[in-house]
Amino acid sequence: MLTMIAAPDDAGRRLDRLLRKALPSLPLSAIHRLLRKRRVLLDGKPTDAAARVGEGATITVMLDAISPPETALAAKPRQTSGARHPAHAALTPESILWQGNGLLILNKPAGLPTHGEDSLETRVCAFLADTLPPSLSFKSGPLHRLDTPTSGAIVFSTSLEGARYFSALIREQRVRKRYLTLLGGHLDKPARWEDALFRDKAAKRTLVVETGAAPDAKLLRAVTAVYPLALHADCSLVMVEISTGKTHQIRAQAAFHGYPLLGDRKYGGSALAGGLLLHAYSLEFPAPDGEPLVIKAPLPRAFYRYVNARFGTCPELP
Repeated sequence: MLTMIAAPDDAGRRLDRLLRKALPSLPLSAIHRLLRKRRVLLDGKPTDAAARVGEGATITVMLDAISPPETALAAKPRQTSGARHPAHAALTPESILWQGNGLLILNKPAGLPTHGEDSLETRVCAFLADTLPPSLSFKSGPLHRLDTPTSGAIVFSTSLEGARYFSALIREQRVRKRYLTLLGGHLDKPARWEDALFRDKAAKRTLVVETGAAPDAKLLRAVTAVYPLALHADCSLVMVEISTGKTHQIRAQAAFHGYPLLGDRKYGGSALAGGLLLHAYSLEFPAPDGEPLVIKAPLPRAFYRYVNARFGTCPELP
């Protein structure tokens, strides 16, 4: 039997949706089975899936209606406060770019995954463990994505309100995202790439396709603006601004248009020690008070050293 107490963040939520959040490892079919067999009590009384949960309500889940493997999955509900993670999962102070209004903006190092075991997410959870109020339905998480090889600015939520606010800005395309990267070849004037992308999940690759070439495929519109900052004999340092945020968008479009990222062997780039250099340099969006907020992530040392070696100096960044 599991007993959970609803926190302020949980108030007003449907019981079935709250259970899905509070018991993320439990299959949805098992949750519905428990509700159908009236093995979930709200303040001591059986109720249905659509019941609204009040702040401070007691939710009791009797696990006798599900199988032993499912019971094991349900045995560890989401922590409401004080969650601890291994010591190696700590954030460093210099990785925090900004915090406020329910948001935490970090400078992610290249090579660190955003999700999963020993990821940036586990480090954020450890950092926030003793500061977040109890909640069954809210857990801090990234509000947009950065691939493992990519460094730079990424936003995490520290409150439900912050998560909703920033997610709405993303949907409304009110977040300006700019990246720095090195392209193979000479890009000597600004370019705007607007393409249809197809995500091959089996191959974990994103492909640019001609409109109408794959009528049955789910195509994604991608818009990318590219601005050259410095040129070398075999590469270009560029600022990239994306109007859409699709998986591998910059990498796939750059390769398709003849300028694969240096070190991006997956998309046809030349070899580079340490792999590709792609850095989420800045985020610009309106704060809740309406004032524009501009967050810039300093270049990683490896990126900075490489640019200095190739171009003689790192150009002044906008």
